[in-house]
Amino acid sequence: MHRILARLWKLLNGRLQWRLVRLRHRTFLVYAAGIVRDDQGRVLVLRHRLWPEHRAWGLPGGYVNPRERLEDGVAREVREETGLEVEVTSPPVQILSGFEFRVEVYYAAKPTGGRLELQTAEILEARWCAADELPAEMPDQHRELIATLVLS
Repeated sequence: MHRILARLWKLLNGRLQWRLVRLRHRTFLVYAAGIVRDDQGRVLVLRHRLWPEHRAWGLPGGYVNPRERLEDGVAREVREETGLEVEVTSPPVQILSGFEFRVEVYYAAKPTGGRLELQTAEILEARWCAADELPAEMPDQHRELIATLVLS
């Protein structure tokens, strides 16, 4: 069933996808993601089923629920997608705006418990990567953000 829904989602053009998402989030979408680093400095990256193949790998994250703190949204999304418990360890590392109806907020985080097991049909694969071993099919924005955080 999840594969059928994912295929249908990919068939929709971008404008129709946004309209469907906006039915649930009526005013403005806030996307919160975590740059989760383990004690070896590796970053958690996920291969997302609903993202285009040429940029299917990225950071764990998702839309924040109404009245949910951004940091709590990051922790919830990581837990829902991977089974890992994380602690947000920084103020926002990056805030991106200028999108139609959406803001993106990125936080540094570290694992505090749980076990890396995919928890949702949205995620196809998860792996820990050094900053110089990131998958090629990753958005440049995520790659640059990880490089900036690792160098700081």
